[in-house]
Amino acid sequence: MTRLPDFRLETYFSRWEFTARHHLTASDAQTMTLTELLALADDQDRAAFENLSLGYTETYGDPALREAIAQSYERADAADVICFAGAEEALYLAMNVLLDAGDHAVVVTPNYQAAETVPLALCEVTGVALDPDRDWALDLDQIKAAIRPNTRVVSVNFPNNPTGKIIDVADFAELARLCDEHGIHLFSDEVYRGLERDPARTLPQAADLSERALSLNVTSKSLGLPGLRIGWITCRDRDLLSRLERAKHYTTICNSAPSEVLARIAIKARETILDRNRALISANLPAFDAFFAEFADAFEWRAPDGGCVAYPRYLGPEGVERLCTRLVEESGVLLLPAGIYRSELTPTPTDRFRIGIGRANPEEGLAAFARWMRAQR
Repeated sequence: MTRLPDFRLETYFSRWEFTARHHLTASDAQTMTLTELLALADDQDRAAFENLSLGYTETYGDPALREAIAQSYERADAADVICFAGAEEALYLAMNVLLDAGDHAVVVTPNYQAAETVPLALCEVTGVALDPDRDWALDLDQIKAAIRPNTRVVSVNFPNNPTGKIIDVADFAELARLCDEHGIHLFSDEVYRGLERDPARTLPQAADLSERALSLNVTSKSLGLPGLRIGWITCRDRDLLSRLERAKHYTTICNSAPSEVLARIAIKARETILDRNRALISANLPAFDAFFAEFADAFEWRAPDGGCVAYPRYLGPEGVERLCTRLVEESGVLLLPAGIYRSELTPTPTDRFRIGIGRANPEEGLAAFARWMRAQR
């Protein structure tokens, strides 16, 4: 196995995620119970779950699941989809298939740590930073300048984790065109797609824009079903998908059969689930707006363009790392400090923290946060 550094986010969560009283930094939308999910199933899928044989499944994924996934794309068929045990396995294997020593990748920062550390373990990587002083804008000229003759992958994530940024549709299309022009695979992490505050800003899926592009998605984030552990890559380069299948033989081999049926139900009902989750985020945002308005001298707040995480700025003198440590130890409120998102590739802001806006009933956590802040005055 390629040697990788500790996964800072997961190490931090191992200490606090299930012990903190108020998980105010969750990256997923509100989940549902098995009973609630099954209530969304048609008779055929409900019967399939209840009478499921617990044998091995296909490495590519359940054919009916892949067909349901393909229906969410404009130009993909079921044969263009391969399923994985969550998005992390998909990302890890894709980078190992696409990159080798002597290659080069371009990665946008800040980002989910594995998007940077996995390529860095394989080849040279250039980072291109979103600009916090311009609402996390992406400069396509910097992408162009970073491309080399041996560049094989450009990796992006929109809506972005942790900033919630969405770039313009025209810029995303230009990015796909640029990658095609240079024979580069655009690797597009789209796990928060569907939670845009303004639906008009929803980006096309990369796999619809280019035969070489890879669209990464998962049931965990926008659908709020991380316990299913089902992710997928959609790509119209079927030779590449075949290489991904062979790589998967060395990891999970196949997915959990019950999870695949449940994921099929969720994806068929995705518009219902996404409508619910968008409504929840919309209902939550006034509570976050009110909190940050009360403490405007301590925080700089902007709601995200999409997704269910935001990346406010902390203005206090002791720094955000100290803030987050004291906050969870003294009040049980868990946030993710900027150090979790530091990059080896580019400078990244040190005064930010991730806060989650997609879980139900955030008021209790915000109230505990507010009490602690008032006590500091």
